[in-house]
Amino acid sequence: MEKSKGKKILSIALMSFIAFVLVACGTNGDTTDDAENNGTEEATNGEKTELEFWSFWGGGPRRETIESIIEDFNNSQDNIEVTHVYQPWGDIWTKALAAVASGNDIPDIIVQDINTVRQRADANQATNLQEYLDQEEENISDSFYPQLWDTVVHEDEAYGLPFNTDTHVLFYNKDLFEEAGLDPDTPPTTWDELEEMARQLDVEDGDSFEQFGFYPLWNLGLDVWTINADEGTSWFDENDEVKINTPEKVSALEWVLDWQDYYGQDTINSYEAEFDSGLADPFISGLLAMRGQNINYYTDLRENAPEDFNFGVALLPEYEEGSGPWTWGGGFALEIPYGAENPEASYEFMKYLVSTEAQTTFGLNSFDIMANQEANEALEDHPDLDENGHMIYELAHQNLDYTVITPVPLTAPDYLQLVNGQIDEALLGNKTAQEALDDAQASVEDLVEQNE
Repeated sequence: MEKSKGKKILSIALMSFIAFVLVACGTNGDTTDDAENNGTEEATNGEKTELEFWSFWGGGPRRETIESIIEDFNNSQDNIEVTHVYQPWGDIWTKALAAVASGNDIPDIIVQDINTVRQRADANQATNLQEYLDQEEENISDSFYPQLWDTVVHEDEAYGLPFNTDTHVLFYNKDLFEEAGLDPDTPPTTWDELEEMARQLDVEDGDSFEQFGFYPLWNLGLDVWTINADEGTSWFDENDEVKINTPEKVSALEWVLDWQDYYGQDTINSYEAEFDSGLADPFISGLLAMRGQNINYYTDLRENAPEDFNFGVALLPEYEEGSGPWTWGGGFALEIPYGAENPEASYEFMKYLVSTEAQTTFGLNSFDIMANQEANEALEDHPDLDENGHMIYELAHQNLDYTVITPVPLTAPDYLQLVNGQIDEALLGNKTAQEALDDAQASVEDLVEQNE
C-alpha cells in the first residue's frame, strides 16, 4: 500500500484498539421517495429530526460536493435535516470514540476507515444495521464491489455501508517512453518487462542518476508487491490464516532488495528526502518515468502538471505472466456510532449517500473510486469528464477485479507493526528476505494465539 496511506490506516486501527480497544436499496429506485415515505419515528409534531454527519473533508472539491449532496437530501424530504460537521483527520476518530464511551455528543453518522469496521463492531462502538437492511426489498450488498461489502460484515451482520475505495496502478510518462525508444502505448505487463523498461529509462550521470525508470517502494509499500506476487493473498488469507513467509512473498522482498542494490541505498535515501519535502513531484518533473500510485493521484496531475503533460495509466504489472495484476486498496465506510439517538433517520441518510446518483456526483468531483459499482460505470462515460477522466474510471473499474482490501483481523490488531519492523530489518541489510519474513510469520502467529 502507499506508504503514507498505510501509516494513516495503521494509526486508525491502533486508536480503535486503544479505546477498545470512496447501491444501497435506492440504487434502482428513488431514494427521495424512500426518505419521504419511510420517514422516522423520531420526527413528531412537524419537526425535523436533526442529524450530525461527521467527515474529515475540510476543504476543496470533497467538502463542496458532500455539502451539496447534503443540501439535496435535506430538500428532498420533510423529515430529516442533516448538518455536515468537519473534524480534522485523526481527531475525528478519537473524538468519536470518546463520545461513544461517554454517551455524550455522539455523531449520528461518521466516515470511518473501511479496514477496521469489524473492530468497532466487535467492541460495540458501531450500530448493527441488519434490522434496517432486512426491511429492504432488494439485497443492498449487490450494489457494492464484493470485497468492499465483506469489510462491513461482522458475524454475518452489517455494521456500515461502503462509501469509497481506491486502487493502486502504474502511471508512466509517455514522452520519456518515446525518448527511450519505447512504445508509449505499451506499458510493462510483467515484473520482467517492468525491470527491462526501467533500465532503458534510467539516465545515469557518473555515480548518480538524472532520471529513474522506476523504484518499487516510492509511493507503494512492500505489501502491494507481496499481494501482487502471491496472486491476491495478503499477509492473511481469506480464512485469516497467517501467510507472511510464502515463497512468493519472499521472492517479492528479494526483488525489492535487488532494486535497492541496483540504485544504491544512499541514492534512494537522498531522493526520498527530496520527495518527502513536498517541494517537487518527481513524476511531474520528469525525474521518475514510472510511478506506482493510488489511482486518485490523477487529481494531483490535473492540478499541478502542465497541460501538455503526456502520461498513461495501466494495471500494475504481473509477478509473472498469468498470475494476475493484483493490487491493494483501502477506503472508507459510513457508520452510525453506537448510542446515536436517531439510527433509523441516520440509516435513511446513509442510503442516500451510497445511491448511484449521490455516488456519481461525489466521484465526478473528487475522482475517488466509489463503492457503488453502477456509479463507477456511469463515470466511465460521463459527458462532464474529459478523455483522461474516462481513462481513469475505466481502468479503476477494471482494476477492482484485482484489488484486495485488507481488514484487520480481530486476533491481530497490531500485526502491521510486527511485519513492517521485520521488513525494515531486511531493507537495512540486517536480515535476508527469508529470515525477515520467517520472523514476521512467527511473531504474528504468536500475536494471533494470544488473542484467540
